[in-house]
Amino acid sequence: MKSIILSSKLIIVLFSALVVSAFSCGNSGSSAGSSNDSSQTAAQKPAPQKKASIATLLTEQQFNDLFPQRDKFYTYAAFVKAADELGQVSIKVTRRALSVYQYIRTDKKTGKTETVRQDPDWNEEWAKKKPDSTFTVDYGNFCAQFGTDANKKELAAFFAHIAHETRHGVNATYTDGLMLIHESNTALTYIAESDEYPPVAGKKYYGRGPMQLSYNGNYGLASNCIFGDPKILLNNPDLVETDPVVAFKAAIYFWMTPETHKPSAHDVMTGKWQPNAVDKAKGRTPGFGMTINIVNGDVECNKGENMYSMNDRIGFYQFFLKKLGLTDANCACSCGKMQPYKY
Repeated sequence: MKSIILSSKLIIVLFSALVVSAFSCGNSGSSAGSSNDSSQTAAQKPAPQKKASIATLLTEQQFNDLFPQRDKFYTYAAFVKAADELGQVSIKVTRRALSVYQYIRTDKKTGKTETVRQDPDWNEEWAKKKPDSTFTVDYGNFCAQFGTDANKKELAAFFAHIAHETRHGVNATYTDGLMLIHESNTALTYIAESDEYPPVAGKKYYGRGPMQLSYNGNYGLASNCIFGDPKILLNNPDLVETDPVVAFKAAIYFWMTPETHKPSAHDVMTGKWQPNAVDKAKGRTPGFGMTINIVNGDVECNKGENMYSMNDRIGFYQFFLKKLGLTDANCACSCGKMQPYKY
């Protein structure tokens, strides 16, 4: 039996610049490291398709077959509901100066748009001196932005990571994903200083859910994006281990949202992200290996090809691809020679 290893990406102390990796000034929809994204040809990028429910990609029988030992907490219905509901949300993030932020959340179903975060220095003259830089995260693009095969490939990658994060069984069977609801040591509080998302007295922010969300800063930021209110998860972090829809929403939120210096895993798997000169110099290339760097690079990447955790994620990815009737001939699965991102 194997205890879960917490991912470094979710135990990072969130400062005010956490979400925004790299911006393209005035270009909504840009993502980390994608300053040269517009130079890609149509042949390099699949044509966008009409978005549909995640249920059109995956049946309940397939979900159950992929996770045969899962905890009953993790249901197909909860996963579909989470993807469909969060898919009605988009977040526009604007940065001023180096670390002054505004988040505008849109509920696409109702048309309601509201500012859910605006830092105190937003209107200071010194903060206005440089042009704002902006990107938008549309959570409706989760496994739904392109054609069926491309969407299933992204789904296989997402499943590979949540399976590894929550596995608790025999090595290399790839049947033991979604078994853990929270990390084994719930005595840890995972509290860090954060002006934007301060901890609530008496609450613990240990790893919970498919992506093992950890630390008050991450709970607050996820809550802001998911609910439009940081206090919901800051006040009640247990929702991520008691409400399966919230648990899956937290995982999808992480998958779709860029972090400081990092693109989102979604942008990597859909081909939107392309490495800039710095990324290339550090060995960061498009492919599944880059998603490992995003998820847990500080622990698993640039450590050679024999890193157990990295290879377990790769094994899950290849297993799920096969189950979904796909292959990834140009996988670029390893991050063994990629330098992790530093904060």
